[in-house]
Amino acid sequence: WLYRAGLESILGFRLQGAFLLLDPCIPKAWPWFEIVFKYRSARYEIAVENPEGVSRGVAHATLDGKALPEGPARVPLADDGAVHKVRVLLG
Repeated sequence: WLYRAGLESILGFRLQGAFLLLDPCIPKAWPWFEIVFKYRSARYEIAVENPEGVSRGVAHATLDGKALPEGPARVPLADDGAVHKVRVLLG
């Protein structure tokens, strides 16, 4: 339960149906973190960058180079055997 609490509360990593929600709440001193998530046959390489030194607030997010809607990053998950790159910028 402690592992799950860390993933959900600090890294803001939550599964919601066929979506992955990312809304981190991290210490201001963390410049970035990375996490790899496997969803069935797919692999999601997630990089969260914090250039402004903030605790929370998604300024911009992309999936495979394409912008995701504003707000907490809502990443559609696919069972396609591919490697997907997710980039989240806090600010």
